[in-house]
Amino acid sequence: MNLFLVGTIIFAIVYLILNWFVKTSSKAIAQGTRKIILLFSIVLAILLAYGGKFLLSLPLTLIFLSALKIKGLSTFQIFQLWRLIQYLRNSGRFSFGSNSGTKTSSITIEESYKVLGLKKGCKKEEVMKAATKLQKKIHPDMNRDMNTERLSQLVNEAKDRILKEDFN
Repeated sequence: MNLFLVGTIIFAIVYLILNWFVKTSSKAIAQGTRKIILLFSIVLAILLAYGGKFLLSLPLTLIFLSALKIKGLSTFQIFQLWRLIQYLRNSGRFSFGSNSGTKTSSITIEESYKVLGLKKGCKKEEVMKAATKLQKKIHPDMNRDMNTERLSQLVNEAKDRILKEDFN
């Protein structure tokens, strides 16, 4: 019954719009279309100006995750890595374009646990397993079309830091 009612309402609305369209001059239709496009453009400009940095960073990153071609990472894992990389970039300890062989300053123990997705007090085997699992997903040999060398170095650095400080 509801489907019939919805269909009747849609039919009535389409009939009224088409009836108005037939009776209206093409000049009025063109002016109305221009007004609608102008209004839509203003609303879109306000949204982009208001949302700016957020609209053009995280959502587009999540939308284009398939373009990243990092095999095996879930959206949540990529979001966590993205947040951590943003934090490290803001603190000056990570840059995407660094091709030099020199290491940047070491990450903290808390950041190391965040990178591996572990909590403090876990076992050594869990650290090794988490590092190996992440390494398999982001290793440069597995993702030849992406530059994941620095991410791979970051995972190794986090594993080494945890093993050195908590298990020696």
